[in-house]
Amino acid sequence: MIFPPEEFATRTAKAQALMAERGLAALLLTTEPEVRYFTGFLTRFWESPTRPWFLVVPAAGDPVAVIPGIGAALMGRTWITDIRCWSAPDLSDDGVTLLADTLREVAGGGDIGLPSGHETHLRMPLEDYARLAQLLAPQRLTGDGGILRSLRLVKSAAEIAQIAEACRIAARAFARVPEIARPGVPLSQVFRRFQMLALEEGADWVPYLAGAAAHGGYADVISPATDRPLEQGDVLMLDTGLTRGGYFCDFDRNYSIGPATPAIRDAHARLIEATRAGFDAARPGATAATLFEAMNRIVAPGGDSGAGGRLGHGLGMQLTEGPSLIPADTTELRPGMVLTLEPGIDLAPGRMLVHEENIVITDAGAAWLSPPADPDIMEIGT
Repeated sequence: MIFPPEEFATRTAKAQALMAERGLAALLLTTEPEVRYFTGFLTRFWESPTRPWFLVVPAAGDPVAVIPGIGAALMGRTWITDIRCWSAPDLSDDGVTLLADTLREVAGGGDIGLPSGHETHLRMPLEDYARLAQLLAPQRLTGDGGILRSLRLVKSAAEIAQIAEACRIAARAFARVPEIARPGVPLSQVFRRFQMLALEEGADWVPYLAGAAAHGGYADVISPATDRPLEQGDVLMLDTGLTRGGYFCDFDRNYSIGPATPAIRDAHARLIEATRAGFDAARPGATAATLFEAMNRIVAPGGDSGAGGRLGHGLGMQLTEGPSLIPADTTELRPGMVLTLEPGIDLAPGRMLVHEENIVITDAGAAWLSPPADPDIMEIGT
């Protein structure tokens, strides 16, 4: 396990305190980060959509795993001791009866909460969910009242250490980009080689890599690579979400292939200025909207946030988590929250530049997790 059992016991106790406040007899969790948050169950097998996985957190006592038999051995290496399995896939009853029996046992007739707000989803077939509700009636399946979101917004010291290590690995890979990027090299090859660099530097895997290369900026920040060769005068951007111990980093770096134009130099320097303004504004009691405004005043003085909409987000077990750095998000910052700062500048129609860093909120303000970039854009091949 990445963390000792005490880490998960603490998370469970915090959840149970909030459950008592909201009158919930149990939580039912179905997605990878939710299950892993309370168990430490880390596997790439979630890539297979065939089998559902369930975790029940009762109002008192340890969580109960209700999972396909194929996962019993790995779950048995976590701190979870009550592991109930069925032979999956079962086309007539894929764990639904076993789950209903478990929920009745641990929750009595009380309400059962499921994460139901923004950035959540239900990972089980809709028909099975309807059947579960029918088997449990009159017991209610309801929302969790934001319990999971509230817990995961604030990271423990152990979680922050994993994110920081992921950032250090990415920083070492970014520093080696001049080894793999030069005029004539296809962008697709740069993508493949960057993932190799990340793995060489210690990443467990690289679930996310996006970027672009074009003259005068790029059109978007989410595209896969094309086979177009890099050219003198291109701006190359790579944005990685590699993981270490199941936790993400998420930041990017911009490079000029050959000497940068004055417009690109100026835009990059403004992005760094905006990022540092967001960093300076990031302290307990500020809000997500506060950080947006601090950065937006620099990159879009007229008020239009332009490139990409939001200017950052939460980070942790998932590449993007709450809150969103937008004017409407009034989530208050608390020590232990990990955020990305991601200002963008529109340079011309269809051309923009984006910069991203990772920070953590502390009692005294913000601290860098990714090593902050210099205002001068790195030039390759000059």
